[in-house]
Amino acid sequence: MAGASVNKPQQNSPVVQDARVKSAAAHWGPRFVANGVALADFEEITGSITRWDDWCRAWSERAAVHEQLGRDALAKRKFLSAGEHLSRAAVYYHFGKFLFVHDIPQMQAAHRKAVECKNLALPHMRPAGERVEIPYAGKHLYGILRKPDGVEKPPVMIMCCGLDSTKEETDAYEQPFLARGVATLCFDGPGQGEAEYNFAIRGDFEAAVKAVADAIEARSDLDTSRVGLWGVSLGGYYAPRSAAFEKRIKACIALCGPYDWADAWDGLPELTREAFRVRSHWATMEEAKRHAATLSLKGIAERIACPLFVLGAKLDRVIPWRDAERLAREAKGPVELLLIEDGNHVANNRAYKWRTRTADWMAEQLGARGG
Repeated sequence: MAGASVNKPQQNSPVVQDARVKSAAAHWGPRFVANGVALADFEEITGSITRWDDWCRAWSERAAVHEQLGRDALAKRKFLSAGEHLSRAAVYYHFGKFLFVHDIPQMQAAHRKAVECKNLALPHMRPAGERVEIPYAGKHLYGILRKPDGVEKPPVMIMCCGLDSTKEETDAYEQPFLARGVATLCFDGPGQGEAEYNFAIRGDFEAAVKAVADAIEARSDLDTSRVGLWGVSLGGYYAPRSAAFEKRIKACIALCGPYDWADAWDGLPELTREAFRVRSHWATMEEAKRHAATLSLKGIAERIACPLFVLGAKLDRVIPWRDAERLAREAKGPVELLLIEDGNHVANNRAYKWRTRTADWMAEQLGARGG
């Protein structure tokens, strides 16, 4: 009919994600899933987000689902289930605040929920966890101590988190060591988790590890003569750096840490650099880059005398794998170097190639029952 318009079916426009969301969805899946996120949740959450501004909200909404399952289980006195649900909720809230430093109030709200859920979970985890306060610089650092069941005065391994990992994320990291008779004490150090608001990132992280070692020494339920140290990502710098100075450390594991943070700076993802600026309490990126130069093992690695296990991953887009090679070469004590050819950052996509192996190694070094 003349003059009549024809209604054509509308085609749905493709969903366009901003670069930060696309990068997160492409690179973070192995870490999130390896540390407690259900694969379907990861795919659904990241697939539903188009703007980085929505990241924290989306993860917090899904975290609330797991939190409610945990609270319902508590009300029914199903404590094992409650511990599992609440631990998972804490991980989801944590990943909601993960690198989300452009909206501090929203980030802090998610962080508070992560800590709340983890604290609720602790007595119901297997083995149970204990929240510990560690005197430091006139205030406190906070950690989670877990002791293997059936072991009197076990050896203990101090765990150093990375740039934006926290003690609420580390259950999957802890389990292989606990199963081998090694207690774990994971803590939020300067610039991390509960400490990030009061204390800036510091290159001389040994000051924080000393405070933790002092707190361990004051306890009667741990073997204070057998203390190990572990660090992941930026913690893979903190741990060997601290082992160079803190001689109570009997063995150290360094997982994909930088040798020199300033050398790696220009190749770091945008979100990583921005998170470092915020966690270092600097106003500008130029100041943050100068501060990055204080995180270096130059002239330090050669002071590491205790046994050292170093992990590098050849597909790591954050930390060059040759940093692991250099650390292993310069340390003076016994060194075991493991390079994962097809591993991404911290080789979380190939966790089966190193998690049990590092746990066996530490158990052997500390004379644990599983060594």
